[in-house]
Amino acid sequence: MTRRTEWPGSDADPDPGAGPDYGTGSGTGFGEGAGRRARSRSRSSGSPSSSRAEKGEPRDPVEQARNVCLRLLTGTPRTRKQLADALRKREIPDEAAEEVLSRFEDVGLIDDAAFADAWVESRHHGRGLARRALVRELRTKGVDSAVIDEAIGQLDSEQEEETARELVARKLRSTRGLDRDRRLRRLAGMLARKGYGEGMALRVVRQALEEEGEDTEGLEEPF
Repeated sequence: MTRRTEWPGSDADPDPGAGPDYGTGSGTGFGEGAGRRARSRSRSSGSPSSSRAEKGEPRDPVEQARNVCLRLLTGTPRTRKQLADALRKREIPDEAAEEVLSRFEDVGLIDDAAFADAWVESRHHGRGLARRALVRELRTKGVDSAVIDEAIGQLDSEQEEETARELVARKLRSTRGLDRDRRLRRLAGMLARKGYGEGMALRVVRQALEEEGEDTEGLEEPF
């Protein structure tokens, strides 16, 4: 006896597109090979929803949205916009996506404020990014401007400048042997790429070069 497989959440046959087994009887007009071909044609012409059912994927869009979000959140916090974009890419209906995203926010699985706080902490201390660069990154992830402002408030100008000094100190040795102007451009360019403003970058680089005995006269001009 062939055992029927029960699929969670569905009373449908797990392989609804497959044809019956005609065996090898000569009176039917179907041999074993013909039966296989018939089943193959039936499966290949099945609808996308039938294919999803065969793979065990839920047909309910809310359940699909929930599964997608849980997979994406495993080990990696994400913003609401990141998840919404992922659901849209998978063609989840807007109503189902909104229901799941709102529910995940209610239970704390989506928390843009916590995401922004952690992002600022990690990217500033780990990569040395300045506030301007952090704002730009959080905006691309869909974080609300008010939430960004609050998260960026963790960093004050003194802390930001201290981080800039640390970055220059680490890079300074690799510029030794270059002329002053090239050292200036290289160090200031590194700070600019990390989001530091021109005034702060010039001040920090100038002080670092002075400590090494470089003549910094004329470096007050914008670079």
